[in-house]
Amino acid sequence: MDLLKETGIKINSARRTLLVQSSNFPIEVLYMRDDDIPECVASGIADIGIVGENEFVERGKDANVVKRLGFSKCRLSLAIPEAADYNGVKWFDGKKIATS
Repeated sequence: MDLLKETGIKINSARRTLLVQSSNFPIEVLYMRDDDIPECVASGIADIGIVGENEFVERGKDANVVKRLGFSKCRLSLAIPEAADYNGVKWFDGKKIATS
């Protein structure tokens, strides 16, 4: 939302509905889950999407990255049982990993 605000595009962010019309520019903003954005762009439902590059790559949809915005970083955290004898990343070999 800050990115849109910086461009001068006004969106009523108080109305967190699925579809919001800009009050000063001929665009509509769709609010959706990040994992749905690549498919919506690839299928033509949306003309452009703002999404983490990891989501874009993981979905493998027919769309192109036109600009890396550079305002976020991805962090990977791994949690293991407290009682585990952890000696480095090799500990994860052969393990089942839950993720979100």
